[in-house]
This record gives sequence, structure tokens and C-alpha cells, in this order.
Amino acid sequence: MLLRDFLTPERANPHTPGSSKEEILGELVHLLPLDEKSRGILIKTLKRRENLGSTGIGKGIAIPHCRSLVVKRLHLAYGRKAQGVDFRSIDDEPVVSFFLIVAPPLEVSNQYLPVLGKVAQFAKEPDVPGRLRDLSSVDALFELLEEKGL
Repeated sequence: MLLRDFLTPERANPHTPGSSKEEILGELVHLLPLDEKSRGILIKTLKRRENLGSTGIGKGIAIPHCRSLVVKRLHLAYGRKAQGVDFRSIDDEPVVSFFLIVAPPLEVSNQYLPVLGKVAQFAKEPDVPGRLRDLSSVDALFELLEEKGL
């Protein structure tokens, strides 16, 4: 299983607009192929998840994630905000890179936790936070994922 199997160029934005956690979550959700009602439900679900504890894992990276009935399979999206956003990350630093993971409550393939784990493992590699911070294109993101075997 590769992260590239779940992430497409259409679901990655290295120039994500928005200046708050809520706006970034909305922009990430809008990268997914959902109708407006489903997007609204998903944004509320992600906000509730963030209220339980920030998904900002440190070093400028956050992995907002949830399960929701509005999707039928796992979705992965990526956003980057060069100036960073206060995401109440565990290191209190602004978050620049966002990996959104959304899956249905029951999934036969059981990929939600493995994908979450792969993203977290990827984010902890010493060179990755800086390289994600310096990304300028979607192609550069996919080149990095390919280089890391993801």
C-alpha cells in the first residue's frame, strides 16, 4: 500500500488559501469529490475531532483525520500553507503541511489506521518537514513520496 494510491494531483494544493484552522479544514475538504451538504457535515466532524485534541503532530505538520458516513472509501488530501497556521500543534509551532485522511466508519479494506500510520511515519523522517515546507508544486510532493517509497 502506497500513499500515492490514495492521493491524486487534484487532491493536493501546495498553495492552500486560508488563515485559520477552520478555513484550512474547509479548503482540504473542498479538495475531495463531495457535494456541499457532505462537505459541511465533514467539516463539522473534523472540527469536533480537533476539539478533542489537535492533530498537529509538530515540526509544521498536521494530520486532520476522521471517520464519516459521507464517504464510501478512504480519501487522502494534502494542503500546504507557506506562512503556516496556528493549529495548536503539540510543539506550539505554526503548521505548514496538512494531510487530511477521511474514511467511512466501517471499511472492509481496513486502511484508515495503516494510512494514518504511514503519514505519521513519513512526517517523522528527519528531512521531510523541511522538504514539505519548501515544496513549490504538486509534482515535487509526488517526487518526495516516490523517493521515500510511499
